[in-house]
Order: sequence, then C-alpha cells, then structure tokens
Amino acid sequence: MTHPISNPITPASHSVALTRILAVGSLLGLIILGLAWELVLAPLRPGGSWLALKVLPLCIPLAGLLKNRMYTYRWVSLLVWLYFTEGAVRAYSDKVPGNYLAMGEVFLCLTLFTACALHVRLRLKNATHTASLSDNATPSGAPTHAKPAA
Repeated sequence: MTHPISNPITPASHSVALTRILAVGSLLGLIILGLAWELVLAPLRPGGSWLALKVLPLCIPLAGLLKNRMYTYRWVSLLVWLYFTEGAVRAYSDKVPGNYLAMGEVFLCLTLFTACALHVRLRLKNATHTASLSDNATPSGAPTHAKPAA
C-alpha cells in the first residue's frame, strides 16, 4: 500500500487538472471569440473595429494560467466580470448575430469564473489536507518544533 503523500495521482489532482483545462480553454475561447466577433463575424463597422483590442487584457493572464499560478487564477476571477458585463449589455442591445455572440461571451465568462473559483478552492483544500497528513506522519514521540534553549 502506498502512502497518500507519495502517490502523485489522486482524485483531487484530477479535479484540479480539469479546472485548469476549463479555465485555460474558456480564456482562449474568450480571446478567439473577441477577435472573431470584432474583426469578422459582427464588427461595429464594416472591415473590423478597434474594439478588437479589448482582448489584449485577456492575453496577460494566459501565461499565468499556463504556469499554474494561484494568484493569476484569483485576479482573473475578478477581471472576467468586466467581460461578463459587456456580454450582458450587448446580448440585450445588439442585433443578430451580435447578441448571440454576446451570449457566448457570457457563457465563457461564467465558465472561466467557475473554473478559477473551483481551482483556487481545490488547491487550497489539497494544500491543507497535505499539510495535515505531513503533521500526522511525524512519530508520536518526536517533537514537531525545536524548543529554544533556556
């Protein structure tokens, strides 16, 4: 029987990997949708618009998500609400096909937020669980901290 700490593949790590894939996929989807929407599918002006630059802030956290940085997952879950708001407004005010693209943006934003929130929650839970297992792995008579000399 293997010790839980020495076993790198656990059901929790599968969940963390799934949330990472969802977060990166939905972020890439938002970038691609934003570019396609404003340049090809339903631009505000024929031939494309400068509004396509709105995806540039989404490119910044992509590197952090790919490097699995917890801080990036946290602040992306806040940034995504700006794009959600734009999608909600344009879903109501734009004409077809723009309103359908806006609904897609809202869906991708909700997916990204959920994936980021779950990712942070699962990683913190795993860290707490691993820390408690390592505390329990010390021998019962061994001190866990060195006492200062008197």
